[in-house]
Amino acid sequence: MRVMTFNCNGIRATARKGFFDWLAASDVDVVCLQETKAQIEQLSDAVFKPEGYFCYYNDAEKKGYAGTALYSRVEPSRIRTELGFQIADTEGRFLQAEYDGFSVASLYLPSGSAGPERQARKMSFMSDFMKVMEGLRDDSREHIVCGDWNICHKEIDLKNWKPNQKNSGFLPEERQWLDTLYDDLGFVDAFRVVNKEADQYSWWSNRGQARAKNVGWRLDYHVVSPGLGARVSGAEIYTGENFSDHAPVILDYDI
Repeated sequence: MRVMTFNCNGIRATARKGFFDWLAASDVDVVCLQETKAQIEQLSDAVFKPEGYFCYYNDAEKKGYAGTALYSRVEPSRIRTELGFQIADTEGRFLQAEYDGFSVASLYLPSGSAGPERQARKMSFMSDFMKVMEGLRDDSREHIVCGDWNICHKEIDLKNWKPNQKNSGFLPEERQWLDTLYDDLGFVDAFRVVNKEADQYSWWSNRGQARAKNVGWRLDYHVVSPGLGARVSGAEIYTGENFSDHAPVILDYDI
């Protein structure tokens, strides 16, 4: 099973850049999108319901903001869009497809880079979402949570880690939160199961030719339950085309 996560930074903009043409030629079974920035009524064009997929959207109440989507070649048995806390449920930040024995979710964790208030909202979300992950851990099924987690875990995960230790996305308390997720709850950073190399980034600033110089951050993860850690068989960050300031992260699972 091939699963992709991609922060499209505006699904209509990424469509104009050729994303859906590329998707049609790719062999992806489940597509998880974040930051769609559109209401469902704005997505009436057939391009937003790609052929061969069951398509689901979870929009933010605020227009042009946040939002997630999920496309699946197999029809899920259930779709979950609500987590029970305000930031997630009013901003369309979570969309989960349930299948027989496992689930795949699209997550858009808030950014805190705009200032202290936004960082406080991010930390609040993280506190509430950890409880969601605890619930998934205690579930009998396996889980894949794909998305833009807006945190780099280790120094290897961003180019300029030293000057960014006081910046949102690489704060000690954010990295500790991921430590808890991995070390205490047992979840696995699936990409690192098969790729432990440096310079593996999925987001680049639009400033200073960061993408051309590969001065980036790895913000987009597949976080999987322990039983799936041994089933990761391949990983790719697709950089052949620029559909967004993020790149699609594609993983293969022996499921």
